[in-house]
Amino acid sequence: MAVETLTFGCRLNIVESEVMRRHAEASETGTDLVLVNTCAVTAEAGRQARKAIRKLARERPGAEIVVTGCGAQVETQAYSAMPEVTRIVGNDAKTRAETWRSATHPRQRLEIDDIMAAREAAPTRIASVSGHTRAFVPVQNGCDHRCTFCIIPFGRGNSRSVRLEDAVDQVRRIVEHGGREVVLTGVDLTAYGRDLPEASRLGDLVQAILAAVPDLARLRLSSIDSIEADEALMEAIASETRLMPHLHLSLQAGDDLILKRMKRRHGRDDAIRFCDTVRRLRPDAVFGADLIAGFPTETEEQFARSLDLVAECGLTHLHVFPYSPRPNTPAARMPSVPGDVIRERAARLREVGAEALSRHLDAQIGRTHSVLTERGGMARTEDFTLVRLGHEAPPGELRDVAIAGHDGRALIAA
Repeated sequence: MAVETLTFGCRLNIVESEVMRRHAEASETGTDLVLVNTCAVTAEAGRQARKAIRKLARERPGAEIVVTGCGAQVETQAYSAMPEVTRIVGNDAKTRAETWRSATHPRQRLEIDDIMAAREAAPTRIASVSGHTRAFVPVQNGCDHRCTFCIIPFGRGNSRSVRLEDAVDQVRRIVEHGGREVVLTGVDLTAYGRDLPEASRLGDLVQAILAAVPDLARLRLSSIDSIEADEALMEAIASETRLMPHLHLSLQAGDDLILKRMKRRHGRDDAIRFCDTVRRLRPDAVFGADLIAGFPTETEEQFARSLDLVAECGLTHLHVFPYSPRPNTPAARMPSVPGDVIRERAARLREVGAEALSRHLDAQIGRTHSVLTERGGMARTEDFTLVRLGHEAPPGELRDVAIAGHDGRALIAA
């Protein structure tokens, strides 16, 4: 039996695909499976997933195509209508071993549970993810907030956290198997711990991991909500050199009225103040951010504040999303911005981001960086800047490299 995975979207999906693959391989059903782990964050993500499913059906006749993920959870009807799909599994069931044991779990085409009834975040028990140098450790799932543009809480459910001891054990397991870098990930990472009986926050978890696993070389955080950064996290940023100096922020916009219409919890000044504070605590800190172009009602003047925010926060790595309406979200009922304007604003935002990245790359020439090697002759600095090594290197090694130049996207090692 062959099991193939095709993953769209976030780092959480990457880990969950690996868990599913291992459960499916252990089930030994004798049937070739293709597990498609979908994303629903944008309409484009769903379009790409459905296109890929149709292609898989042509290329893999006879294989069962099982669709899961946020797309399957919130756009069930669209995937149910596809004759290429053998089975649809909801987000809560997809990482359970019994879901993939046909002898004990009768095969139904549609297995979508009420995700809002989910109350636990089960720890992962895998030491690595195939094809990835750094290890992702999900410590939180779901979201209690209801941003007006976002459908993900309805795909992932309410916020729930992995017990601190279980998360530490998972990091220890990864390091014992040779892992050098771990990324803590979740849907709303800075909400970590609020649902746990013991009082703990993300900063407590970070400090516990670094204290309990001294052989861990690098610890990273995936996207965080800056307004929720707790005191212990700020202490770790200031004092823990093994916590990498790269923070990816969920900012979304630079105008206060648009942020209010998005139902975000921060304002423009909050974002700028957070970045200034982190830089005082950690002068080598580098910031990435998610930004949406063309949110409903956004005027040119309001969009300009998002452009300005790149410089005012000192952002380096941008993820730009052209706004796309998601079904049953409040933003989808707001007056829309024309599609050509959305695309043009997204292009301008990416251009400003490329200029910011180029300035950052310029400043690294002549410096020496500690990098973690990846596949294909690539590596990453501590601040997550991409480096071209110019030669193949075993993945997962820490090396010091001198920087000779850059190509606008990545640094080039001497």
